[in-house]
Amino acid sequence: MSEEPVLPDYAGACVCNLVPALLEPSPQEVAWLPPYVHGANQVVLLVIDGLGWDQLQARAAVAPTMTGLAGRAITTVAPSTTATALTSIATGLTPGEHGVVGYRINVAGEILNVLRWSTPKGDARAAIPPGTFQKAASFASQHPPIVTRAEFRNGGFSGAHLEGTRFHGYRCMSTFLVELRRLLRANEPFIYAYYDGPDKVSHEYGLAEHFDAEVGATDRLVADVIAELPPGAVLVITSDHGQVHTGDALIELPSDVLEHVAIQSGEARLRWLHARSGRTNALLEAVTHYFGDLAWIRTRAEVIDESWFGPHITVELKGPAEWDAMFATNTRGPFLVAQAAFPYLKAAKGRIVNIGSMGGMAPWATHAHYCASKAALHMLSKTMAKAWAPEISVNCVAPGMIVQGEV
Repeated sequence: MSEEPVLPDYAGACVCNLVPALLEPSPQEVAWLPPYVHGANQVVLLVIDGLGWDQLQARAAVAPTMTGLAGRAITTVAPSTTATALTSIATGLTPGEHGVVGYRINVAGEILNVLRWSTPKGDARAAIPPGTFQKAASFASQHPPIVTRAEFRNGGFSGAHLEGTRFHGYRCMSTFLVELRRLLRANEPFIYAYYDGPDKVSHEYGLAEHFDAEVGATDRLVADVIAELPPGAVLVITSDHGQVHTGDALIELPSDVLEHVAIQSGEARLRWLHARSGRTNALLEAVTHYFGDLAWIRTRAEVIDESWFGPHITVELKGPAEWDAMFATNTRGPFLVAQAAFPYLKAAKGRIVNIGSMGGMAPWATHAHYCASKAALHMLSKTMAKAWAPEISVNCVAPGMIVQGEV
């Protein structure tokens, strides 16, 4: 591939930062939100599934209401699939923090279809409890009302990303508007609404005539919502992801690749190939040979290192390579340096000062490998101090978080 992928702006204009900006506003205005959003009496956050910025701007003729609003493009998350993006919107977290990293996820050898919350064995709500799989609170634990499809009530995915909200289901566009109107009249300060028409139509028909018609219908729905807004209320519209029309450009995995694959997860946008035992290098070589000019190919370690899922990763997502690299840097490295310097330090009655961390003394949920490696360094320092005294003094300092920029 000649172009590099566009990675999410997790520190800035990204869907995962939208709810925190609306529910937990900082003293400074968020530059990528229209200024009149700040200080609004009521906010309606409308998520339109599958209607990206580029697709919307290309259809200004059928969507005059939406394209006439103040706005700009922001990034979604990786992978840019509904299950992952909606969870990031609701929790305000990156995929690496909430752990919903795809439409289909490998859970202890079972492939979980997140939207249906099922495995090949059937309904997975008992075997993989949604609230246990994704534990982060939604909407800053403020329990807002949500307006979404009635059939999503009690669904596994709803339990994973909308737990604690007040559910208001709708059946069609007209009842969507009625539910929203009632909540606005009840003076709810924040309302989350979800509409999935464009996504459904695009998956079945592509981005042609049917999609244009659906975008036009969605635009009329938005105009109706705006007409219901009382003074002091604002409507914020986002999408979870955009669309790319592939047509018949589908590629099957050749047998030379599949022979190294145990199972597959993910989806067309980001496909995970899980290697058979001992076949990781062979799989990577085969995939690179066949698809190196057509796709972005990354190992799990590379995806994590490049922060595709965000700067912080849960324990469940880390593999042996990430653990080995962290311990090599934070524990094995200081040991080897001290070992090599031992005779010189002993002769000079020298000192060793290792750099530990508060993370080695208190657990940080998204830094498991880091915390474990620093805890090991703390114990290594104590052991060396006892073994090499009195000729060599060994200490370890454990700083906490460092504030960057102006204090």
